Amino acid sequence: MTEPVVVCVCGMAGSGKSTQARLLAKRYGLSYYSGGDALKAIAIEIGYNPSVRGWWETPEGLAFMENRERSHEFDLKVDHKLLEVAEKGNVVLDSWTMPWLLKHGFKIWLEASLEKRAERVARRDGISPQQAMEALKMKESKTKSIYEKLYGFRLGEDFSPFHLILDTENLTSDEVFLALTVVLDKVILERRFIP
Repeated sequence: MTEPVVVCVCGMAGSGKSTQARLLAKRYGLSYYSGGDALKAIAIEIGYNPSVRGWWETPEGLAFMENRERSHEFDLKVDHKLLEVAEKGNVVLDSWTMPWLLKHGFKIWLEASLEKRAERVARRDGISPQQAMEALKMKESKTKSIYEKLYGFRLGEDFSPFHLILDTENLTSDEVFLALTVVLDKVILERRFIP
C-alpha cells in the first residue's frame, strides 16, 4: 500500500464496534487504537480501576463519566492522541469522535437498536438486560452531551461523516465482519477510495 490507511469504526455500545475494529486491524495488518482504552488509561492515572468487565456501565464507570462532564480535559487529551495516531496512518480507530474530527480515512457506523445492544452488553458483562438498558441510557445521554458541547455533533444522530452504515441488528459477529471485509477489500486492497 502506497498511502497510509485510516479506518474509523464507530457505533453505540453493543453495536460491535470494538470487536470489529480489532478484527479489521488484524485482517489488514494495521495498528488498532481505542478511544475507550485511552480514556481508561486516564481513569487509572486518577485512581479508578477500570479492569472490571463492563466497567463503563458500573457505578464507578458512570462516576468517571460525571468527572468527564465536569472537565473536558480527558476527552480533549484522548482526541489529540487519536489525531496524532491517525496522521501516522495504517491504523483502525475505535472511536466516537474521530469520524467527525478527521478529514480523511474511511468511516464506518455500526447500527443496532437500544434493545439489541442492551441484550449484547448484558451477555458480555454478566448483568441483566434491564440493568444494561439503564446503564446504556445514562451513559449515552452523558456521552452525547459531552461531544455536543465539545464539538457540536450529535453522536448516534448525525451520520454525515460516514462512508458505510451497516445495520448489525440481526447479524452475527462473523456476518458483520464478512460484510465489512467485502467493502474494505475494495477500499483498502484495491485502493478505490481517495481520501
